[in-house]
Amino acid sequence: MKEILRQLVGEYMQYATLPVQQEKTALWRALNRCDMQRPMITIDQLPWHELACNELTCQIEDPYWRGVEQTLRQTLYKWRNFPADMVLDPFIALPKAVTRTGYGIVAQTDYLGISQHFTNQLVELSDTEKIKDEVITHDEVLTAQIYAQAQDMFGDLAPIRMVGISFHLGVWDKLTTYMGVDECYYAFYDNPELLHAAMNRMTESTIAGIAAANQLGLHNDNQTLCHCSHVFTDELLSESGAGRGATSQHCWSFGLAQLMTATSPDIFEEFELPYISRMAEYFGAVYYGCCDKLDDRLHLVKRIPNLRKVSCSPWSNKENFAAQLGPQLVLSAKPNPAFLAGAAMNEDEIRRELQQYCALAKQHGLSVEFLLKDVSTVAGDPGRLSRWADIAMCIAQA
Repeated sequence: MKEILRQLVGEYMQYATLPVQQEKTALWRALNRCDMQRPMITIDQLPWHELACNELTCQIEDPYWRGVEQTLRQTLYKWRNFPADMVLDPFIALPKAVTRTGYGIVAQTDYLGISQHFTNQLVELSDTEKIKDEVITHDEVLTAQIYAQAQDMFGDLAPIRMVGISFHLGVWDKLTTYMGVDECYYAFYDNPELLHAAMNRMTESTIAGIAAANQLGLHNDNQTLCHCSHVFTDELLSESGAGRGATSQHCWSFGLAQLMTATSPDIFEEFELPYISRMAEYFGAVYYGCCDKLDDRLHLVKRIPNLRKVSCSPWSNKENFAAQLGPQLVLSAKPNPAFLAGAAMNEDEIRRELQQYCALAKQHGLSVEFLLKDVSTVAGDPGRLSRWADIAMCIAQA
């Protein structure tokens, strides 16, 4: 195990200490203050099963260190093949020994192939009492043991930082697994009281977790990615390792409500906005959206406290989105991963889409980033990711 980690850490640090890391960090800071020097690019959430190769094959059996090994292997693979605007921290970040209880309820799932059916566990109003406040604990002794073990294995090769946790404020994505998607949609009309009660309990649970992590100093204020986007900012994280303190007000978080894509803005305003707003108040900055269609409700999204970046997914109307966003927020563009998934990679559509985003950003005075994510398949051809990165970087640097 020691030899494997030393080799990976040594190679990682060769890249992490290159001057380009500081150069990219400065470009991200400019983007995140809405003073974009050029569009910035990341690639994440990949079909790793299609990228399988020797350099990605983990060898360590211990679960904790296997997780560290996997992170290092995947990070190095991305850097070698499609780095785009990745920034590598000049230290090894290791997770502290933290335990989280979540919402106290577990999805009951039936599988049909890769499809899932969720059993509705929240039928009556009283069922929302199943949702419990999140409890967070930290085994400081185990964290110290992990740190000592890391120092012994590769402390001479890299600085080591024990890091805390981050928070996902996309409560609706969890609630749909406790009720089922169809059942949630029906309840908007048939049982809105139940949905409000469930959302209120889940919001209270999340806030309890945030407060517990604040008390224990467990928030990861040095996490440079939030929802696949680098979040270097002048006031929160100016450079790698320069976090302002392990509490929520020094950190980014992200929210989303993908279920709402098929609902009206009025439903969003009633059933999502009040709850995400309560949670977002605890953080220094917030990224909002994922695959949600948001162009018809940006006037509501912009009311979320501490909002800094908003996702423009392939389901949003780009023109409407860019016209309404405003220059004080980053347009977080989600290029369509379907263009990498066909029998042949559709390079013409990739260029057209990215160029359209650039033109809209220029027209409306916006800062824009390209986050290629949710890549379900590259049709067995990993080289498509490298090719997409080359195309995107050429357009961004034009």
